[in-house]
Amino acid sequence: MKTIEKLQIPSKAQSLIEWRDDLKQDVADLENIFFENNTLTLRTKAEFCSKAELIIMGETLTTAQLNTLLSLLSSQGVASTMLFSPEVIADVVTMRFLLSDYPDVLKSQLELFAKQATVDFALMEKFPDWSKPGLVLMDMDSTTIQIECIDEIARLYGVGEQVSAVTALAMQGKLDFNESLRTRVSKLENMPISILKEVADNMPLMPGLTSLIAGLKQAGWKVAIASGGFNYFAERLQKDHGFDFTIANTLEIENDYLTGTVTGEIVNADVKARTLKELAEQYSIPMSQTVAIGDGANDLVMMDASAMGIAIHAKPIVQEKAAISLNNLDLQGALAILSAHKNASWKK
Repeated sequence: MKTIEKLQIPSKAQSLIEWRDDLKQDVADLENIFFENNTLTLRTKAEFCSKAELIIMGETLTTAQLNTLLSLLSSQGVASTMLFSPEVIADVVTMRFLLSDYPDVLKSQLELFAKQATVDFALMEKFPDWSKPGLVLMDMDSTTIQIECIDEIARLYGVGEQVSAVTALAMQGKLDFNESLRTRVSKLENMPISILKEVADNMPLMPGLTSLIAGLKQAGWKVAIASGGFNYFAERLQKDHGFDFTIANTLEIENDYLTGTVTGEIVNADVKARTLKELAEQYSIPMSQTVAIGDGANDLVMMDASAMGIAIHAKPIVQEKAAISLNNLDLQGALAILSAHKNASWKK
């Protein structure tokens, strides 16, 4: 183990990417960097035993934020932290850490840090392996797209306030999902399907969706939608953006008008979780390589069934229970978490 003066993190705020590049120029044998006893040191990774992995992400990350983070980890009982080189993934500055300890209170302390620093983080004992095949199952409304489709079509049909009120209660877990869906759809009786097309033609994608799908495809992962919304929209997303599979609810249509009912099995929380397991089996993917992304209470069961649940701009109950919550970034944050390189070397 050796301490090198030039490893000191500047007290003046500097971007982590600039700091990384400066270090590479100043320290010839830069390799494995650790933080322990309030000091950065170089030593071999073989001496280190990891109990948890941490990823910090933001549109920008600075040395001042890094100093605060490392001090926080040390104060919470993490004796040694291994630092990987910061990198930029889908325009997100991302830095990965291995922790020698995993205190129970660490997540709550990191939540305070992330809120103050306007960044996001992911903390787990072990993340899915990006280098092996995996599966991402996503909710649709307010997850792959920025709207609740049923609220939009209801608004255009003139019953928006009635439907939105029921949607909000359902997403907060205050209403039975099946009952709430039937109630909302009943208010769409006699609506022309031209309204469905109008909404489908103008669905605003969640920022980062196309980058996430492209990254997943390149890595050999599968990506699918399981939605409590409607297959009219899910199938359109599949056609336009290359999802491998979609499942959603079917609106009954007669003579180009909605009847106000749904047909077939309702895609609720349990069906979403079942779909995750069925797709993993179909694609020969171990459950340890599965990820579920959503925002509502009806996504919690599939999140819990997956190896890694990610809540995106989620309702409070979902943020509380999900393994990971993205509050500042969008879906590019999910890509950053998955693809943060385990071998992000300082030497490169």
